[in-house]
Amino acid sequence: MSNKKKILTTAGILAAAVSSISTANAHMEPKVNEDKEKCYGVAKAHKNDCASKANKHSCSGHSKVDNDPNEWIKLPKGLCEKLVGGALQPQETKSDEKATKAEDHKNHDH
Repeated sequence: MSNKKKILTTAGILAAAVSSISTANAHMEPKVNEDKEKCYGVAKAHKNDCASKANKHSCSGHSKVDNDPNEWIKLPKGLCEKLVGGALQPQETKSDEKATKAEDHKNHDH
């Protein structure tokens, strides 16, 4: 087999592998009757399962910090709320809290 043919074959195998990985991770949402739930606030950086609820990104593995309250991983039902920081709904981040407080402050008469 020529070097050019080996390179093309290797490139084809790599492309197929990357494609199958992308397809496997494309939709990590818990399915009905799967006995899994989304758990926010416990994912390590780059280990989230899917899109950020704060619309920071739309892919798995794109979280930037550990324990982001808007990033989730899929866990067995009942486990999430037993974990420190675990929540079944996304939580406000510090910047969200500041924006909310600033908005509340604007609406008050002084």
